[in-house]
Amino acid sequence: MNELLGKTANGMREALGLLGFLLVATAQVSNMILARGVAGTVPPFTIAFFRWSIVAVGLLPLVVIAFRENPGVVRGQGLGIAAAGFLGMFVCGGPVYIAGVTTSAINLALIMALSPLVVLLISFLLGVETIDQNKVVGMLVALAGAALIIIGGQHSPGIAVSPGDLLALLAMLAWAGYTVLQNRVGQGLSFLARIGLFAAAGALFSLPFALHEIWTAPAAALNRHAALVYLFAGLVPGLFAYSAYAYLGSAFGAVSTSLSLYLGPIVSALLSIVFLGEAPTMVHLIGGALSLSGMWWSLRTKASAQR
Repeated sequence: MNELLGKTANGMREALGLLGFLLVATAQVSNMILARGVAGTVPPFTIAFFRWSIVAVGLLPLVVIAFRENPGVVRGQGLGIAAAGFLGMFVCGGPVYIAGVTTSAINLALIMALSPLVVLLISFLLGVETIDQNKVVGMLVALAGAALIIIGGQHSPGIAVSPGDLLALLAMLAWAGYTVLQNRVGQGLSFLARIGLFAAAGALFSLPFALHEIWTAPAAALNRHAALVYLFAGLVPGLFAYSAYAYLGSAFGAVSTSLSLYLGPIVSALLSIVFLGEAPTMVHLIGGALSLSGMWWSLRTKASAQR
């Protein structure tokens, strides 16, 4: 009886975990849906500024608590915190919303999902990771899928790659750099307290561009629709996504939490159909399958070792 109850409890825990990963993936890719849905109607850097400001204010109590417990915890790490905020919040902020003007939400999600491969490559160059033959094969397959998505999906004569895809590629590379950097700065702080500091830095980097947008297009930046966009961006792909990710990471481990990475493009495709009317093409299906299978092949050895 006890064994049956234990199995039932484990099954429920796994089911709730899967639901949690699905919700996190949905919150994360909702930013891509937002970028595409409001493209050209709400100023991009103003969205980024308010998004990260809301995140920073929401996580401020955790930062204050950390500073009270250890006043010198970030002494000498200001440059690293600024760099993390620049890469992860600034470059992955306004430019992503600009990208939504000329590329689809599915493209954004699939390109951004390649960041773990770049993290693996950076870690190899830093001497932290080793890359064997399997990882190389997986990388090549994933990159072939990405190339198909970026180049094969363009139909305009004379245009090989859309500006939006290039901006998404830039954001993906910045996110990879941020991923490598985030665990090396702010040590001694909790995950969410570090996010609060990075978000504050990202908001400050976005502020001059946001002020310019508000000055030149006040009607677009300051209205009820824009305010709802700012609120959604700050709460859903902002506070909720990061807080839920932190909780799942502590409850299920970092390897299991990576499920949200693979669920992201699938959820993005579904949300694109429902909210944007953008169904995935055969190029997306083939390229996405190549990218995700290549990523899985490259990362599976590391995941197995960490279990």
